[in-house]
Amino acid sequence: MSVAPPFPSSSSPRAPLPPGTDAPATCEVPHFAPVRVRGGRHRLRRLVRHRRRALAAGLAVTAAALVAAGPRAADGARGHPAADRVRQQRAVERVSAPVRIADGATVRLLRPGDRVDVIAAQETATGGDARVVARGARVTKVPEPLGAADAAVESGALVVLSVPRATAARLAGASATARLAVTLC
Repeated sequence: MSVAPPFPSSSSPRAPLPPGTDAPATCEVPHFAPVRVRGGRHRLRRLVRHRRRALAAGLAVTAAALVAAGPRAADGARGHPAADRVRQQRAVERVSAPVRIADGATVRLLRPGDRVDVIAAQETATGGDARVVARGARVTKVPEPLGAADAAVESGALVVLSVPRATAARLAGASATARLAVTLC
């Protein structure tokens, strides 16, 4: 039995080469200086600058397209239907209403700018009821009592409130028939 050679035989009478020696000979790479790109550190800044310009140009084109496609004067507004007429809300006319509060000591706790609710109390000893006459009225002035302090506490004390005109009328009517009290808001 004959053993076949590991490599195909060629027409030349040379002996086969040992494994790994069939690679070509190495050649020497010549020495050269490194390649340096000039302006490399400025390239990033320039890229960002141009990117901003491109973004600004894109936004300008988008805005122009939106304006061109927007509603015409004859079309009216898109989205919500136009109301036939817009309701005009009148500014509520506020007036100063002097009110006598039954408890003078409570009035001494008040300062200008405070918000109070005014409550009218009928004869509660006989089963009357209490109702709120004014909500969130602003205290504008707390006049000093003219007489002695004890007399002012017994007969009540005056306070000036800023309220709408209709509320001022209710306050005047309630003060004629009931005792008024305040609560701080």
